[in-house]
Amino acid sequence: MVRIALGLEYNGGAFCGWQSQPEGCGVQDALERALAGIAAEPVRATTAGRTDTGVHALHQVVHFDTAAVRPLSAWVRGVNALLPDSVGVLWAREVPEEFHARFSAFERRYQYRLLNRPVRPALSNGTVGWFHHPLDMEAMARGAAHLVGEHDFSAFRAAECQAKSPVKNLRQLELRREGDLILFDLAANAFLHHMVRNIVGCLVYVGKGKHPPEWMAGLLESRERRLAAPTFSPDGLYLTGVGYDPKWGLPAF
Repeated sequence: MVRIALGLEYNGGAFCGWQSQPEGCGVQDALERALAGIAAEPVRATTAGRTDTGVHALHQVVHFDTAAVRPLSAWVRGVNALLPDSVGVLWAREVPEEFHARFSAFERRYQYRLLNRPVRPALSNGTVGWFHHPLDMEAMARGAAHLVGEHDFSAFRAAECQAKSPVKNLRQLELRREGDLILFDLAANAFLHHMVRNIVGCLVYVGKGKHPPEWMAGLLESRERRLAAPTFSPDGLYLTGVGYDPKWGLPAF
């Protein structure tokens, strides 16, 4: 048996999230079908992080074990030939059996792309979030600063979250504007279910003047999800990279 790691990109709008579903609509389902076609045997893929319905990935990482002996190019070009157009393999590497896509990762990075203009998106529909009223970037940045560091993020955690602990180390939460787009860049050792979308929703509340920036600190301290803003749309959320020790020899994101 050999263990292979893959880098993936996908448009989440075409899938019901990463995880395999009985109806076969997950990214995992599409990938495992394609891998099985090349391996000529059933293949089970393990991911660095499960993404929700509608969430995209620029650089997702998975691993799988197989007895099939194939050149690495087969796990890229061959698998891509069997995948739907909305998902693709970027690279493949043989890794030691000690490598684990999820447990070997020390960091995950996400970006949320929010279109902030009066009219809804057309060409970018499904790939950006949207808010129609002008947002105060300075107030949002001040609110975001309260969340950086190691905290209990229960106030930003979905009710169905299965993480063992709500304590995460949010190492980066930065905002910048590019034209009509507001980009939220986040990095943490791990994220809770809906954590990024809930943070974005709360920062939009701050940006539109519903709450002052200090509200974010109080919300964090409260640990009460019911006090926070609604979960924001998945359309603008992208998994942009997964961090690993260089010893594994994986491409940097």
